[in-house]
Amino acid sequence: MSRFAALAPPFQWGVATSAYQIEGATSADGRGPSIWDTFAEQPGHIEDGSHGRVACDHYHRWQEDLALMEWLGVGAYRFSIAWPRVLPSGTGPINTPGLDFYDRLVDGCLARGITPFATLYHWDLPQALEDRGGWRARETAQAFAAYAEVVARRLGDRVKFWITQNEPWCAAFLGHAHGAHAPGRRDPKEALFVAHHLLLSHGLSTQAIRAAVPGAEIGLAHLYLHAEPASESEADALACRHLDGAFNRWFLDPLYGRGYPEDLLTHYQNLGQLDATAPAFVRPGDLEVIGTRTNFLGLNYYTRGIARSDRVPEANNLPRRIAEAPLEARTDMGWEVYPAGLEAALLRLTRDYAPAALYVTENGAAYADGPDAHGRVHDERRTAYLEAHLLRVAAAKAAGAPVRGYFAWSLLDNFEWAFGYSKRFGLVHVDFQSQRRIPKDSAHGFKAAIGAARKGEAG
Repeated sequence: MSRFAALAPPFQWGVATSAYQIEGATSADGRGPSIWDTFAEQPGHIEDGSHGRVACDHYHRWQEDLALMEWLGVGAYRFSIAWPRVLPSGTGPINTPGLDFYDRLVDGCLARGITPFATLYHWDLPQALEDRGGWRARETAQAFAAYAEVVARRLGDRVKFWITQNEPWCAAFLGHAHGAHAPGRRDPKEALFVAHHLLLSHGLSTQAIRAAVPGAEIGLAHLYLHAEPASESEADALACRHLDGAFNRWFLDPLYGRGYPEDLLTHYQNLGQLDATAPAFVRPGDLEVIGTRTNFLGLNYYTRGIARSDRVPEANNLPRRIAEAPLEARTDMGWEVYPAGLEAALLRLTRDYAPAALYVTENGAAYADGPDAHGRVHDERRTAYLEAHLLRVAAAKAAGAPVRGYFAWSLLDNFEWAFGYSKRFGLVHVDFQSQRRIPKDSAHGFKAAIGAARKGEAG
């Protein structure tokens, strides 16, 4: 029996990408600028001084990339839609050529037997909306719902699966408290407003998609940090609860109709980042909208956080965490390789939130392995990483977690946000000068695992 027998059909095996990281063509066919275009052009923001103007040139090479997916044997593709390609100003007239691109992409997926999973927001807010207040402004949540309706009405006859927001924690805190992501702001109080408006936009867009596409399956992709205490002390247990609260419960509790967690409300009030009573940004009815029924929860998992009581939360609301793993047990991002955390996350989400379904919408590792003299990329560490995590998914599914699919991050080496092109997550190596694609050994291993799961062969 295959080691991946629990992941046999109808389990979905897929790959994931995002628009700004791979598309390029940032000024082609009427696309407007996004906050990441603006952010990347400012000196010092991107580690290698690069930008996403070309990236993987997927906008022009999408058929080649779909052929790679067909070769891999994946049954699903999670991609994101660039808001400024569809609505260059965030609102107003539709840019038909931009929407046509996604129309062709969806048709190309279906022609190859690949189910499209469309993500509506993977951080590329139209700059025109940022100029009017961005996610700090409540109106942006309403604009997002209108954008979602535009896309759903065009693609909803063929796209069943929709992800509203990708990792709102990153957009809120890395973008507005820490300054590491676009739009590069550093205001912890503002980040809480942004987090709320992102969640509100999820609820509003879920309602808009469901009205436009009867039968649509809709969810949100959450960046899950598996938190563990550094010791058995009560103080470390409390630190762990705070770490879990800041990364997980602050987003998942309201998503599942529980409102914001009281311990975190008290914490942010004590820091002076929230009003002494109810948060000013929460209006009547907001929590009901945020808690609108979803069909699944997307889980993005990369590593764990170990909480210690003497590592107090930083002023920007980013709880400090320690990584005690040796260097050889970390990826090029410095993240500990900890597959057990993925199984624990799937079981915890099942137990505490009872989602109708779970998808691992991102999981992968950055390693810099490049082609050898024969043009092969021997990335044994990534191959081992994926296998170990897939086995944990299989174990969680066998234990009762309603996990329906797994998307490897990522199909291609790409523009890795503030790290530029210095970090490579892809199953496929990309030469960013020639745009040549080379499937790595990990791609061959992933292809073999998919085949084994489907055939029930020994993996």
